[in-house]
Amino acid sequence: MLKKPFMTVAAIAGLMLALSSPSFAVKQTGGEFNTLYAGIGIKGYDPVAYFTDNKAMIGDPQITTEYGGVTWRFASAEHRDLFVKNPGKYTPQYGGFCSLGVGAANKLFDVDPEKGWTIYEGKLYLNFNGEANEAFRKNPQALVKQADKNWPGLNH
Repeated sequence: MLKKPFMTVAAIAGLMLALSSPSFAVKQTGGEFNTLYAGIGIKGYDPVAYFTDNKAMIGDPQITTEYGGVTWRFASAEHRDLFVKNPGKYTPQYGGFCSLGVGAANKLFDVDPEKGWTIYEGKLYLNFNGEANEAFRKNPQALVKQADKNWPGLNH
């Protein structure tokens, strides 16, 4: 019988810690949201599209709004208008940093908005990559609970 290889949450957290050189780990961003990408939220991806289209969509640089000291881009004016009416509904949890990293490793890591995202209980959670996202999806309740405890103490 062939066994499928998989990475446990602990293995993913260990890998993330091993990669925590200055280019991967974030020590300080100066604000509430991950602004590693030139002050643009979610690296230019449309935060509303995850909810309305169930996919990652790159935003149009001409359709933007400012919120929380960050520029947010949108695929359409309709998405921008939805965001403006209720930004807290659409902004990613933990400032757009890796949810698995905040919960399992108590560290801030950048994210892959294309492959590392999950909507859980009506909220957007971003993750380091597809593998980290799959690990997050295996036990989101426990990871969110731990991340909620860790988040206030992290330097963000």
